[in-house]
Amino acid sequence: MKTTKRLGALALALVMALSALTGCGGNASGSSSSSAGGDASGSSAQAEPMDLTQITDPYLAVSGLAGDEVVAKVGEYEITAADYLYWLNRVIDNYLSQFNGQVTTLPWDTEMGDGLTFGQYMLDQAMDVTVFYAVTRQMAQADGLTPDPSVASDTDQYYADLVFQAGGDETKVTYTLWANMLTRDQFTRLNEDSDLYDQLQELRFGESSGNYPTDAEVNAYLDETGQYRAKHILLATIDLDTREPLDEETIAQKKATADDLLSQLRAAEDPIALFDTLMNEYSEDTGLATNPDGYTTSKGLMVAPFEETALALQNGEISDIVESDFGYHIILRLPLNPDDFRSECISDRMNAKITQEQERLGLEKTAAFDKLDVGTFWDNMLSLQSAVLTASAG
Repeated sequence: MKTTKRLGALALALVMALSALTGCGGNASGSSSSSAGGDASGSSAQAEPMDLTQITDPYLAVSGLAGDEVVAKVGEYEITAADYLYWLNRVIDNYLSQFNGQVTTLPWDTEMGDGLTFGQYMLDQAMDVTVFYAVTRQMAQADGLTPDPSVASDTDQYYADLVFQAGGDETKVTYTLWANMLTRDQFTRLNEDSDLYDQLQELRFGESSGNYPTDAEVNAYLDETGQYRAKHILLATIDLDTREPLDEETIAQKKATADDLLSQLRAAEDPIALFDTLMNEYSEDTGLATNPDGYTTSKGLMVAPFEETALALQNGEISDIVESDFGYHIILRLPLNPDDFRSECISDRMNAKITQEQERLGLEKTAAFDKLDVGTFWDNMLSLQSAVLTASAG
């Protein structure tokens, strides 16, 4: 298969999804084709296939809403069923992909608190993403931005490659798109939305924008989001395979070793250099081989004593001995390179601007949206995907 010159992150996800059903790649885990081409949903293969030859509008076939029917408005911008149902399919399928085929039914009517059902939660999640891109397009248009023409031409080239891989059978590719809640036009539109996001972000926060984050601003963002980097020397007080505690004598020996290592570090002229030497010789952390330069992590991901101590340290500072359920730690806080996180900081600022604009514009759902039943939609999606799977194998 030829590769297109410039497809963004959204396009890449779509490429993965489509490849799985056209024979141009492997399984696309995490994409909607995992239900159509595999068993992420656990039930697509058992669904009764619908008659593809009777479908002219895949959105109408699965939801009862025509693709061009307006389901919501953000300001004056209209969101169609085609815009929304692509993301609804993706949200549900991504949820199912967490369970590796072990979940076969979804609890649509289960209460999740505050009167919100699981089905409504899925609908809301999909609407959030749809609105995000709708607002992005409005903001881009207000700033005089238009999609780069190469996006449409690259998407056309990719489509042509899909048809070639399908042996020239364009109908097969059309069906594959349908299985992902896409048409050819919608495929192009989604890629253009991704391009507009990139352009808007560059305009608002790029190097020439006047708002490009400084090192200090990136570091402030890292502090705000609780991201940090640290190394540690671990003397384990449990069997790291079975998680059973070691005997008291062994634990006492580990504590004595930890005390000795800390004394060496406190007396060293270059404690950071010595830290690496001692870490490589004594640390029993099973992740050391894959994380020789330390762990880059954020709040909530490490055991509490480690995290609390690491966050309280200054860069280059070494902790006293810290005890956790794993054993005795000596922790070295390390600086993060702002250059490694600048793009993340920029995206966070861009997304905040989009959210702010979304709140200003407001969201209004139409009567058409109220007709949508998420359970029926998903059952019909499985029937559509089952039919496409059968057609692809034929």
